Amino acid sequence: MDVKLLRTISKWLVLIGAVNWGLVGLFNFNLVSAVLGSWPALTKWAYILVGVAGTWGVLAKFGVAGSGKK
Repeated sequence: MDVKLLRTISKWLVLIGAVNWGLVGLFNFNLVSAVLGSWPALTKWAYILVGVAGTWGVLAKFGVAGSGKK
């Protein structure tokens, strides 16, 4: 898979996670659970993917993970 595509997907996942946490903090509303609540396994994978994307983003920012730039 292309690193640029992975980077784009990762950024979107981090944005979704940030919006979700903002909604939880402000309104006690979990958007991920509201959208995927009837599929607990899919909800769990959404949280896992957001966590992996955030971790990869932080590591790439500090030069620990490959950013795909040469």
